[in-house]
Amino acid sequence: MVARPPLSLLLLLLLPMALRSYSLLSPRLSSQSLLSSQSLLGSGARASRPARTLLSSSSSSTAADWPLSKVRSTFLSYFTSPPRSHTPHPSSPVAPLNDPTLLFTNAGMNQFKSLFTGTLPPSSPLFSLSRAANSQKCIRAGGKHNDLDDVGRDTYHHTFFEMLGSWSFGDYGPGEAVGWAWELLVEVYGLRPERLYATYFEGDEDVPADTVSRDLWLKYLPADRVLPCSRADNFWEMGETGPCGPSTELHYDLVGGRDASPLVNKDDASVIEIWNIVFISYNRDAAGLRPLPKAHVDTGMGLERLAAVLQGKSSNYDTDAFAPLFAAIASESATGAAYRGRVGEADGDRVDTAYRAVADHARALAFALADGVVPSNEGRGYVLRRILRRGVRYGRQTLGCGEGFFGRLMPTVVEQYSDAYPELRKNQANILSIVEEEEQAFSSMLVKGIKFFETVVAKPETVASRQISGADSFFMYDSMGFPIDLTTQMAEEADLTVDLPAFQSCMDIQKTRSREERKAKRSAPGEVALELIAEQTSYLADRGVHITDDSPKYAPSPSTPGTVLAVFSPSTSSDPSSFGFVPSSPPSSRVGVVLDRTPFYAESGGQEFDTGAIELPGGATFDVTDVQSYAGYTLHLGSVSGGSSVSVGDAVSSSIDAARRANLASQHTMTHVLNFALRQVLDADVDQRGSLVAEDKLRFDFTAKKALTPEQLKRVEDLVNEQIEQKLVVDDQLVPLKEAQAVSGVRAVFGETSDPSNPKWVDSHSIEFCGGTHLSNTGDSGSFVLTEETSVAKGIRRILAVTKDTAAECSASGSRILASLERCEALPSSLVGPDAAALRKELDQSFISAPLKTSMRLRLETIQKRAQEAAKAEAGRKLNAVLGEVTEAVEKKQVCVIKFTGIEGKGAQKIAEKVKKANPDCSFFGVIEGEDGKVSCFASVPDGREVNAGAWIKEVTGKFGGRGGGKPAFAQGQVPEGTQAQEVVAAAAAANNIGLE
Repeated sequence: MVARPPLSLLLLLLLPMALRSYSLLSPRLSSQSLLSSQSLLGSGARASRPARTLLSSSSSSTAADWPLSKVRSTFLSYFTSPPRSHTPHPSSPVAPLNDPTLLFTNAGMNQFKSLFTGTLPPSSPLFSLSRAANSQKCIRAGGKHNDLDDVGRDTYHHTFFEMLGSWSFGDYGPGEAVGWAWELLVEVYGLRPERLYATYFEGDEDVPADTVSRDLWLKYLPADRVLPCSRADNFWEMGETGPCGPSTELHYDLVGGRDASPLVNKDDASVIEIWNIVFISYNRDAAGLRPLPKAHVDTGMGLERLAAVLQGKSSNYDTDAFAPLFAAIASESATGAAYRGRVGEADGDRVDTAYRAVADHARALAFALADGVVPSNEGRGYVLRRILRRGVRYGRQTLGCGEGFFGRLMPTVVEQYSDAYPELRKNQANILSIVEEEEQAFSSMLVKGIKFFETVVAKPETVASRQISGADSFFMYDSMGFPIDLTTQMAEEADLTVDLPAFQSCMDIQKTRSREERKAKRSAPGEVALELIAEQTSYLADRGVHITDDSPKYAPSPSTPGTVLAVFSPSTSSDPSSFGFVPSSPPSSRVGVVLDRTPFYAESGGQEFDTGAIELPGGATFDVTDVQSYAGYTLHLGSVSGGSSVSVGDAVSSSIDAARRANLASQHTMTHVLNFALRQVLDADVDQRGSLVAEDKLRFDFTAKKALTPEQLKRVEDLVNEQIEQKLVVDDQLVPLKEAQAVSGVRAVFGETSDPSNPKWVDSHSIEFCGGTHLSNTGDSGSFVLTEETSVAKGIRRILAVTKDTAAECSASGSRILASLERCEALPSSLVGPDAAALRKELDQSFISAPLKTSMRLRLETIQKRAQEAAKAEAGRKLNAVLGEVTEAVEKKQVCVIKFTGIEGKGAQKIAEKVKKANPDCSFFGVIEGEDGKVSCFASVPDGREVNAGAWIKEVTGKFGGRGGGKPAFAQGQVPEGTQAQEVVAAAAAANNIGLE
């Protein structure tokens, strides 16, 4: 093994504008960082670039004038330069892993959702943003915005695309947004103003018309090119719930010299939307649409669409965004057909449709896999699998591409986009591995799907209706991974249709069920979810209610004094203007309580919440069963015992469940040490893909190409326990955010003797940002037991582990079973069989260390193999002895019946052969009494005898309710358990009046 320098482990807890550090002072930890800080520390500094000269572009520009990279960089430079001065904020992953309301990031504003709704905690680096700009990676292939079925059929829809975006978080309004849009498009990019058309929301019964946007556009455009549109076109919502608002859009006429207003928002490829400005001023939840306390601006422009306009192309697919992929696809195609840009009926052989779909899907897949999404049978993983299968089907069936072609396209995507998105190159090997495996699996799935489809086509109800039912098509979609468009195409080829409304009904039922399950997690039966969103947090802020001081959670005392600032009970509030806040809780109701100061840890970062009690005036108790945080307000969920109530202004005393907290802190601290140990043992980058810190266990998901070996698992477990045994002290200090960002390698011990800027600290400390609670000393964990290591998805493994008392119980169980194993090993081989079998069953059902279990299984297998070999040898000896006895017993006899004890049933054939050699004229019946008490029998009869071996066996076994049979010369049979062997011997001797001689 490579020698590594001594190291200390430093954990940083993210706090408002600062980082709390936890240092495990160890002489033996490695120099590997536990987690990259990049994912937690976004760019928080406002750009300070000099003003740039506005560029111009002629209408005859080409890809050489405006390559995709220049279109992207020009947008970002414009918005980050003064006087606009937007903060350049990096793109978030295409999968919002912490937002269950979205399958994929479908717009640039998704990562800022909490800013719009007022639920962002002050500790977030986004909290201080007032303006931001970026190019966001987006996928629209599921949920409210789903373009998957349109991809390939036209020239402008994509599952994956880049959204150029700029945002105001309550900073500026429509005037700036509209003015900058015009300046950028006309004066910087050089678009022809006479080809631009603006739309605005015309209003409806819920939301008034957006006359502000209308009047702003009239400063730049004539009235006949400023068009009112309906909610469907000009009211933007990112999902079933969440922030939303009226939008105003700019559309560009690619033809020119005409009145194109009738074609706006009519899905005409010659008049396309290129810019969308959404005024985020509402929020939609289960109760409906409600105004937000503050209005925000969200602008977005499709990079590919803008590039097509600037490059003088009528199709996004004719730009340099797709040219490299089309070339790669052409080299894979066996048909030799080149891309010609045809759509609709003109694309009769669907070759161009296939080109577009394959290229689009290759991009979507590469970016999703790079961001940690993996194909699966549910949620976004299923959508990703559908994208892959749709692309593979087009390539294989339409373009004639060879097996594995889709995986061979991935390097082209990586090469084209990795300069802007380096995560592609970093994860290229994993991308290729997953695509190859999924592509191979799809081949067998396709065969099964076609077979099932054929059975559906043959159903009488299908024949009669000439239609595939919604239930059958949904089963193929949901359970077999068959895209609905593939089912529809196969139906068309069979002169059938698919009941798409019924299929959609099945989909809606599934979505409703999922939403209800999510709501149930935060609500009691018959109540709405107890969650604070923008209305509630703004209501508190507007009334001067300060966010909760939760600093006591890191060092809770037995009792923390505080005051009730708010009581939240939306299910009983009769005043809509109070947004669910009431002076006192209704009797016996589940409510939420906001305190000025709390020791309770709110659920976050994978760590479960604290539970405990809040002592009220008069001796009543508010039992806390859940704790959540919204925009800095800690909401304690529970109810008052004894029929009392909790009221605003109550002076209270809070205490957490100390035993639960100790277990949570132990699991959380050891999660960090486990992360470190994995990096040491795997000697490679180990990226976290999720975690759970519960009272009774910890769960850690991480990237790994294959399962850990038993030796690696044991080494991981040993490394963690070494840190526990050393009883490392955890040092706790507050560190300003900027100072933490300046730490070399994000590693340091902060104090008088530390030098955060010194690169040498990388070799002696390991740092991880964290907001959870931890132990003050690693020794308090007692011990660590790794109980399971499994696969979650391709390239992602999961470890389950326990600490403290549970770990001690696991260790005790393991020691007890190990002692039994050692006793078993000491037994003679002839006696070990039954004990080994019982021990194996106990071991399989045990809850002990995974590496210890694996080790003991291997030892048990050795014991059992040795016992089997010994039993086989003993059986051989017994059989040889029996063969000698048989030779003497059958000498000069016509009929012979003998009972055998302790030989294996498979020895019957050898005995019969011995009888035939010793006395060819002897009819022989053998009864075998096994060591387990079971009785079997066999018969051997010479050729030409009246006695038939099969009939002989059937007659004897039939007397006891058994069964048997065979050929006239040799047959075998069995009798029920409990039958006495001697009784079978007597029956065999008496059969057909044959007696013993």
